[in-house]
Amino acid sequence: MFSFFCTKKKLVNTGIFKGATDWHSHILPGVDDGIQTLEDSLDVLAYYEKIGIKEVWLTPHIMEDMPNTIEELRERYEELQEAYRGTVKLNLAAENMMDNLFNERLEANELLPIGPKGDHLLVETSYYQPPIDLHGTLERVKEKGYQPILAHPERYRYMGDSDYDYLYSKGVKLQMNMVSLAGGYGRTAQEKALMMLSKGYYSFFGSDLHSLSNFQQAINAKALKKETVELLPRIQNIIV
Repeated sequence: MFSFFCTKKKLVNTGIFKGATDWHSHILPGVDDGIQTLEDSLDVLAYYEKIGIKEVWLTPHIMEDMPNTIEELRERYEELQEAYRGTVKLNLAAENMMDNLFNERLEANELLPIGPKGDHLLVETSYYQPPIDLHGTLERVKEKGYQPILAHPERYRYMGDSDYDYLYSKGVKLQMNMVSLAGGYGRTAQEKALMMLSKGYYSFFGSDLHSLSNFQQAINAKALKKETVELLPRIQNIIV
């Protein structure tokens, strides 16, 4: 339950993580630019238990620069499952860069979807420029039977208010990186996150955790204003 009695709260103390699902993380070890060792993955999960996270989706990158295969990722996932004996529920999906490799895999339906029914797909773009035919690609995702979730839209420098309005109007679900609210990616991303949060555009949040120390530093950083904390319950953060 959220508590709003203090003027300001650090993100870790807002209650947002209690019983929550982390929909975007790079905890699966040794597969991308995230956590590299099994031991470090276990440390992250132990910290998740401490702050109250109950479920996490492991979403390693799949892109031309990191062409992970489904088989390889499932093998690493099984290794982590065997080693972990804690209370956080683990799930495997992927964060899909909308590049040429993604288009090939989408056409072949060689994907790791997200959500309990396997009918959502976490996608991303470059931070600096959109992919060729961004909106057409999102429509093709829908035609394949998946609901697209756009990862961390507040971080895309080429997007402005009208872009977010359009994506939301077209039913694209948006996932916020929690550390964006704490200024973890700079002031511009923070302001965009606050804008979309105030409009109720976000459906999910995630850690996008690549490093435990960086994540801990961000959620224990400068306290959020009361007005920001009061907006957090607008994120439904569930797929039914």
